[in-house]
Amino acid sequence: MKILLTAVCLAVLALMLFISIAASLQQDIISANRQLWLDPWYRVLLADAYCGFLFFWLWVAWREQSGLWGAFWFLLIMGLGNLGAALYLLLQLRRWQPADGVDRLLLGNRRGTPSRR
Repeated sequence: MKILLTAVCLAVLALMLFISIAASLQQDIISANRQLWLDPWYRVLLADAYCGFLFFWLWVAWREQSGLWGAFWFLLIMGLGNLGAALYLLLQLRRWQPADGVDRLLLGNRRGTPSRR
């Protein structure tokens, strides 16, 4: 599972870097945004992406338990999008041992936290 998750994260990083660089060579992001902002579906997709980044970051911030690291990852995820998310997951996968179980990967240091009911 660790190899599969790592491969998916690396594929996302490679794809996003490739298409971002290719797009940047054709048009800068500021002028593209000026043109695309008039299209309502562009705004929907942009809002959808950033809501997804926010949800992912909420998990990261909860998992990290540090305000400083939470702020750092917020900037990376909101600034780089799925590049930042893939980077975060790659770093966590590097530390994770499958013998620890998936809950260790998902919960980090909160693994032993008792649930509230």
